[in-house]
This record gives sequence, C-alpha cells and structure tokens, in this order.
Amino acid sequence: MINSHGQSHQAFDEFSHVLDPDVYEPLPDDWLIGITDVVNSTTAIRAGRYEDVNYAGASIIAALGNAWGSFDFPFVFRGDGAAFALPPQGMMAATSALRQVADFARADLDLTLRIGLLSVREIRTSGRDVRIARYAASENATYAMFTGGGLKWAEQQIKSGRYLVKPERYATKPDLTGLSCDWTPFPSQRGEILSLLVEPDDHASPQVFAALAKRVLAVFDAPSHRSHPVPVYMAIARDIAMPKGSGKRVDAKRWSEVASHSDFRKFDDGLRLTLDCTPEQIDRVETMLLLARARGEINFGLHRQSHALMTCLVPSGSPDSHLHFLDGMGGGYARAAEMMEAGALADVQHHAR
Repeated sequence: MINSHGQSHQAFDEFSHVLDPDVYEPLPDDWLIGITDVVNSTTAIRAGRYEDVNYAGASIIAALGNAWGSFDFPFVFRGDGAAFALPPQGMMAATSALRQVADFARADLDLTLRIGLLSVREIRTSGRDVRIARYAASENATYAMFTGGGLKWAEQQIKSGRYLVKPERYATKPDLTGLSCDWTPFPSQRGEILSLLVEPDDHASPQVFAALAKRVLAVFDAPSHRSHPVPVYMAIARDIAMPKGSGKRVDAKRWSEVASHSDFRKFDDGLRLTLDCTPEQIDRVETMLLLARARGEINFGLHRQSHALMTCLVPSGSPDSHLHFLDGMGGGYARAAEMMEAGALADVQHHAR
C-alpha cells in the first residue's frame, strides 16, 4: 500500500530487488507528477558549466522539500533535471516551487529550466503508469524508484510543449537551504567514470528487461562495491574529496555516510547508473546492450568521463538523511541521453527504409 507520502511501507536494501517489476506499487490517480530539465544542457556542459547544470537540476528537490516542510515524497535526480510526485494538496506548493526555480535558473545561472506538471490520471489515460518502490541506500537515506513508463512519457510531452507551467519572471527566490555543489570532483580510481542509461522498449517484457539489468549489474558488482564512484576508503577520499576551498578534513564515519547515501544506482523508467569501472567492463556491457537493442528489447546511451560530480542535499529538519546526487563531470546523464536519442532516431530511420 502507498501511504500519504507516496511510499510503500517496505524499503529494499538490496538494489537487485527494485529491478523486480512486481515490487512496485501504483501511485493514486490524483497525485501530481512534476518534471524539470535544463534546455540545451549539453551546450552548457560543453562550455564547462556542468556544476551549474547539476545545481539547476537538483534545485526543485530542495525548493519543494523546503516549501512542503518535508522531503518525504518520491523524487529522482537526473543530472540536468529532476522528477517528483506529490499528493493533490501539494498543487500550490509544486507550482510555486517550479516557477521559483525556473526564475532562479534564468536570473542567477543564465540557464533555461523547462518546468511541467500533470496528474497521474492523465498519464494513465495515455496507457502508461507510475509505480514506485523504495530503495534504502543506507539506514538514513531512502530513494524512490519509478517504473511504468509514465515519467518517460510525461517528459516527452513536456518537451513537446504540453503540461508546461508558465514561468514567472521575478518570482520569489526559492529556498534552497541545504543544497550545495561544493565538493571536489572525484577522479576515477579504476579507469573511467561511466554514465549509463538503459530503458526497455515499449513492447519489451518487464521480466526480460529485469533479467538484462541484473546481467549488467553483475558485470560491475563483482566484487561488490568496486564500481562505487565515491571512494569508500578514507585513505583515498582524504586526498581527493574535500569540499572545495574549505581545507576541512572529513572523519571516517562521516565519509562512510557520504559514500553510502549516494544515488549512484537508481531505477527511473529504466536503469540509471554512475559508476567507476574499467574500460573492459564498459566494453563488455556495451556489447551486451548493443545485442539487446538489436533484438528490440531496449534502448541505451552511455558516456565515459574522467571524474564524477556530487551535488549534496542536507535537509535542515533531518540532517542525518543527507542525500548525495551523483553525475558524471563530463555531462554524464545528459550526454548519455543524447546518445540514446540518436540510437532511437537511427532505429526509426532503419525501419522506415
């Protein structure tokens, strides 16, 4: 059962469990789905503005949580944007927060943030769904996972001009308390930082996709946690992961929490990963995914880069549940999405011949 915060009562501490489509539960029809994304994010990233893009992407999570008075609602960070779900009584808070972050992105970051809002009912009318499960990355950090194709469809609609929230110039400043982007990027320890997006084909079986996702993770998870992009060992972290310009040392306990609270693996209508891995692992997975795409099971995009980037959110009311959003420093998810869109276009052109 989904409670009033849009959460099922069970949170899974094994990521492989949230690959099972049967553990997801539907959101109520009258709930709201909000989507944001930075327009022309890849251009900004190529200009070296990856931190600004990530900060703009995460801003709606901070602004909405601070306005709502709780971060106990489903959301997902996507690098150059975010998605969230809120009960119907959150309509005013959601609309206001969306307008505030869009104006903030324009005025303070010189970025255009596309913002949209629609109901779960409207998504279901299209034949898609929004179902969620909870993944406990640690005892104090739980992330929502989404499936059903609804978020993907909603994002496509908003990019085509439907369900947009009209921006408001000179809106009140959003309350971004707790949001920071001041960590030094993490260099790869194993070869390359991989940003990977894998989405099921519209006609693919959820069970077939889950089996493929598990095979992909098996390549990166043996031995366990070696693909984590945040250095788990303090001896490495001490030299490379300090907050920029602070001169501060982070003790081992605090560092362990930072690593364990990071969202380097998530399910958002598909697999979304930021990993530190060897080039051989990436090549092996890419071959696996190319074959699956040729069978019509999936589409995917990936991007390789030298560093991972962390944007942090420490909710003022619950500092123990600090959340750490990860992306690749080279544009990560945005560049992987660009590759995925190119693959989808190539497939359409191939079938049109």
